[in-house]
Amino acid sequence: MSKHNIKSHNKTLLLYHLVFPVKCRRSVITNEVGKSLKNICMEISERYEINFIEIGHESDDVHFLIQSVPTKHVSKLVRTIKNLTAKQLFIIHLEIKAKLWGGSFWTGGYYANTVGQYGNEEVIRRYVENQGRGKEYNKIYNGQLELF
Repeated sequence: MSKHNIKSHNKTLLLYHLVFPVKCRRSVITNEVGKSLKNICMEISERYEINFIEIGHESDDVHFLIQSVPTKHVSKLVRTIKNLTAKQLFIIHLEIKAKLWGGSFWTGGYYANTVGQYGNEEVIRRYVENQGRGKEYNKIYNGQLELF
């Protein structure tokens, strides 16, 4: 189960469910792109205080279950993840840029929810896992919470 993030003067457990749609809902996220996305997110996790607990995708959107610290506002988390993943995916997968005119990978919007307000961690995990059931949803990463 979840572990708390312990700093010198605080103890937190901040979990977020984030969903990022691809620009114009284009179907560009293949299994190969999903693997690259997972690797990019693991690099982000090493450099920033963002712990990816679970990542899953359909062809036109990505679901994240993440943990972070209180100094990182949701909008900053979203901006960091969107900017770094888009930049790297365009470098690694040149074919994506041809399908997404205008130079943007993600839409301007996103969905965010704190885990616990409308469901506990397990409910959100099941929701993320069951997204696209009967479609093409592929879980590409399932990690554990850890202390920063």
